[in-house]
Order: sequence, then C-alpha cells, then structure tokens
Amino acid sequence: MTARLDYIKAAPDAFQAVLALEQYLASQSGLEPRLIHLLKLRASQINGCAYCVDMHTKEARKDGLSEQWIALVSVWREASIFDDRERALLGWTEALTRISTSGAPDTDYAAMQAHFSDNEIAKFSVAIGVINIWNRLAVGFRTPHAIDAAA
Repeated sequence: MTARLDYIKAAPDAFQAVLALEQYLASQSGLEPRLIHLLKLRASQINGCAYCVDMHTKEARKDGLSEQWIALVSVWREASIFDDRERALLGWTEALTRISTSGAPDTDYAAMQAHFSDNEIAKFSVAIGVINIWNRLAVGFRTPHAIDAAA
C-alpha cells in the first residue's frame, strides 16, 4: 500500500484542530481511558483502519488492558468479558459509526442513558466522531501502520 497524501503537511491547521479535540478528550473530558480505548478500537475495526487498530491496540495494552479484552472487542456481542456499560458504549459506537444505515436507534441511546449521564453521552459521541475523522484520514490517504516484527 502506498500513502496518497501526508494530510498533516497538506493541512496542518485542520490537523491541529482535530488534535485539539483529541487532547481535550484525553485530558479534560473526565471520560474513563478504558472506555475511550474501547470506542476507538471498535470504530477503527468497523472502518477497516489498520493504522488506528494497530495504534489503539498498543495504547490499550500499554494502559494495562488485557490481551483477551482487546482481542474480543471485534466480537463483543458474543464475548462475556464486557460489562453492561461497555456493551452500551459498543452499541452506541457502532450506531454512530454506521449512522447512514443505523439511524442511531432509540434502543442504543436508551442503553447509553441507563449507564451514563447526558454529559458523558455527549462527550462519548464527540469521541466517536473524532475517531471516525482519524479513520477517514488514515484510510482515505492510505496511512501505513507500523510493522513491529514478523509473525
């Protein structure tokens, strides 16, 4: 795969704007890092973003999340490792990432309301939007992921 465009160099002001949102979510939003890892990894899987799946898997591992928890994100509906809060967020992440087909159903929103405040729901929705921006940049411009070691 050949990279198409270095979007950071092509539009540094746009990159900085998205990065500012990312930094807010990481340091000022008050959202649990574990849940941010969860939504980033799931949205990146849905969007087929190898760069972001690689990055967010490594970040989740670095922050102490288990290999099993990380590996089962892609099959979360069948995996018993995820609690009700995580399941609500995974469903909402899928609904917003696939919004053109999901329409963000009331059932997914109700699951979020059962576990999170309005403030948290709004912030998680921003986080889902931000990872979808990164996914679109990385996939659209064919940003290659690192290769750490051969299998």
